[in-house]
Amino acid sequence: MRVTTDHDRCVGAGQCAMLSPEVFDQDDDGLVVVLQDRPAAELLDDVHRAVELCPSRSIHVTR
Repeated sequence: MRVTTDHDRCVGAGQCAMLSPEVFDQDDDGLVVVLQDRPAAELLDDVHRAVELCPSRSIHVTR
């Protein structure tokens, strides 16, 4: 599984960084930064929850 984001689409809500801080962070402008583009299996539930709750739909998970 690979995690990517559309940085231009991000609105800086921070849901991803709160739900999965091992995988996501925010830059100085509050926009999403991917810390781990291939997270460990034990992090996947949190990553999928972050995808579901992202208001801008800027997080993508591919297999």
